Amino acid sequence: MSNREKAIQLLNVIDDEKMVYVLNILENLTCFAEIPNSETIAAFQEGDNMLANGTGKRYTSTSSLFADLEA
Repeated sequence: MSNREKAIQLLNVIDDEKMVYVLNILENLTCFAEIPNSETIAAFQEGDNMLANGTGKRYTSTSSLFADLEA
């Protein structure tokens, strides 16, 4: 049995009054798993395409990235 299946079994025995605590825990855990919006996904795809086509630039350090941004 997977951890997800075990968790679902446990959720089924928690009464509604205590379920609010479970919801709070789940909300706190999932705040780190934000789903990117369409604009962010498009930016990722643009970057991937630039690297694939040889038009993108890779940086090995943040200092060289910031130097290019300041120029």
